[in-house]
Amino acid sequence: MMPQSPFMEMLRSEMRLRGYSLRTEKSYLYWIRQYIRFHNLKHPSDMGAEQVKSFLSWLACERYVAVNTQKVALNAVVFMYHKVLKQDLGEFDFKLAQKPRSLPIVLTPEEVLKILNKLDGRNKTIVEMLYGSGLRVNECLALRVQDICLKTFAVNIRGGKGNKDRQSILSQHLVAPLIELITAALEVQRKDNECGVGPSMPVALARKYPSAYKSPGWMFIFPSPGLCAHPITGELCRHHLHDSVIRKALKPAVFAAGVHKKVNCHTFRHSFATHLLQNGCDIRTVQELLGHNDVKTTQIYTHVIGQHYAGTISPLDRIKGSS
Repeated sequence: MMPQSPFMEMLRSEMRLRGYSLRTEKSYLYWIRQYIRFHNLKHPSDMGAEQVKSFLSWLACERYVAVNTQKVALNAVVFMYHKVLKQDLGEFDFKLAQKPRSLPIVLTPEEVLKILNKLDGRNKTIVEMLYGSGLRVNECLALRVQDICLKTFAVNIRGGKGNKDRQSILSQHLVAPLIELITAALEVQRKDNECGVGPSMPVALARKYPSAYKSPGWMFIFPSPGLCAHPITGELCRHHLHDSVIRKALKPAVFAAGVHKKVNCHTFRHSFATHLLQNGCDIRTVQELLGHNDVKTTQIYTHVIGQHYAGTISPLDRIKGSS
């Protein structure tokens, strides 16, 4: 099979050497395989810019992939040529489609509350954290006991998007349910430790500190119900909950709440940012909490609230109010 071919394993090793995330590794390998299959299993070293261009054109014209998907495919192929094959693609006459600006879907505070009231237990706490702290779903699920400070109401996000760390706020209303979940998670860890296993660990840290998996601080707050093989070492361990669990729980809750919007886990992060701005929070603060590199990314939420600058109101409201 192609995934076990020496060439694909070489690509995998190069990505791990450069510290790429497992999600990026999986995505890049997928698109490189698609590129090779598109050209009838021809080796990439025997191809070049023209083949890359035809592949990207096929994705856009025949597969109708999104602009961001096209960019990921391009990045994967360019990584293979530049970083692994050391082959310069040079200038090729291809221009990626421009992504049209689309406004994020945002819930009103009342809609958020309606959905939360249709959830319970662990799932409710997770969605509350997405909204209360502006987290991405996998950032939330990957939280370990040491990442939460219940005294200062802070959440530390490790290795978020772009492999960046940041800190966000924690709602005081989540202290009690988090204490309960942490207590349950530590009991799971205790039983796992008796069997010689524990939470999945960063490979380098586990090598340096072989017993670190026994430390309560490294336990996932939202552990998976079952054990699995570590994606890199193959050792038996317990990973965090899979994001599909929350997505499946959210869909019926949205329906039961009578919210007629396209709602997913990321909608609560959008709502977090928008509601902070509506309540007068400084946009730079929101930028820091979300972990955006550029404030321009955060500024999209000023368009959502319909007031691009503080105090701006419709001129119709002005003349109606004065009459």
